[in-house]
Amino acid sequence: MKLRLLRFALFASAIAWGVSIFGVVLPWERAEALLEGLGARPVPHDPMLDYWLRMASGAFALVGAIYLLLALQPRRFASIIPAMGWLMLVEGVFLLVHGVRLGLPPYPFYFDTSFCFAAGGVIVGCANAAPSPTKSKC
Repeated sequence: MKLRLLRFALFASAIAWGVSIFGVVLPWERAEALLEGLGARPVPHDPMLDYWLRMASGAFALVGAIYLLLALQPRRFASIIPAMGWLMLVEGVFLLVHGVRLGLPPYPFYFDTSFCFAAGGVIVGCANAAPSPTKSKC
């Protein structure tokens, strides 16, 4: 049961981080429209902002790929699972501190922060459900 819960949290994290791939591949106008749908104000095109969007989105999507790999093969990569759970918890703290500091509206701030705390807590709490494969003694 703990392994299923762990894998669920890892898959959910893979999706939450991996959806950022859209920021890599969509034209600026479409990406900016999606950001507006999440509560951002209109942002005129700026080449440097365009570049930073692609850079950050690429990094987030790669983090999502790591979570996907962990979800698919949790026993093989058991040693990194606790660190990835703590990554989510620390990210939740960053989001909470800066969301409150900036006075952000509840959507999507509450969801993002809650997701990081919930998924990170499950990953840390269930990390021992994926014991690493025993190594042969040669």
